Amino acid sequence: MRIIGGKHRGRSLTYSGDLRTRPMKDRVREAVFNLIGTDVEQALIIDLFAGTGALALEALSRGAHHAIMIERHHPTTNLIKDNLKTLGLTEQAEVVFGDAFRFTKKFDPDPTNPKYLRRWVVFCAPPYDFYVSREEEMMELLILWQTRLPEGSLLVVESDDRSAELELPILEEIDAEWESRSYPPAIISILEVPGTAEESIAE
Repeated sequence: MRIIGGKHRGRSLTYSGDLRTRPMKDRVREAVFNLIGTDVEQALIIDLFAGTGALALEALSRGAHHAIMIERHHPTTNLIKDNLKTLGLTEQAEVVFGDAFRFTKKFDPDPTNPKYLRRWVVFCAPPYDFYVSREEEMMELLILWQTRLPEGSLLVVESDDRSAELELPILEEIDAEWESRSYPPAIISILEVPGTAEESIAE
């Protein structure tokens, strides 16, 4: 694996090959960052099912302000920390060993912390099977994040073609729609919370 763009473009990332941490394919990751463009710059990144951490590391390379990565496989959290150290990004990231569903329910950011006073980009790329085996929990998770996102923030979801007919939830208060693109077998869906992003970003 490697960083595709930004300051650390071309740098290799260590990957154990463990199938439990299925990394997003390079071509799909590149497509994701083409879709979100400059919205990643100076944003807070929250990577719920971090796996190898490649999404958050790519975002930091492209100018994100800070990243929080949640991963439930302990050896992989150590691998993420090693990659952060190699890239010199340790001070810009937090690696949380834990379950994304529990993290989501307990997440209570300090509204006075400058880290949170900016656009957020939340990545949700769980094991594909979760959309089948844990569908109700997945829908609840997506709704909970929508209740917290500041104006101008993005929720970026990866699923696969098994969930092509799945209707992703949207809060009634959010006047927007999911925008989806297919990169077989992956499907990338992005929801942008309406608002002027520039007013949501702390200088």
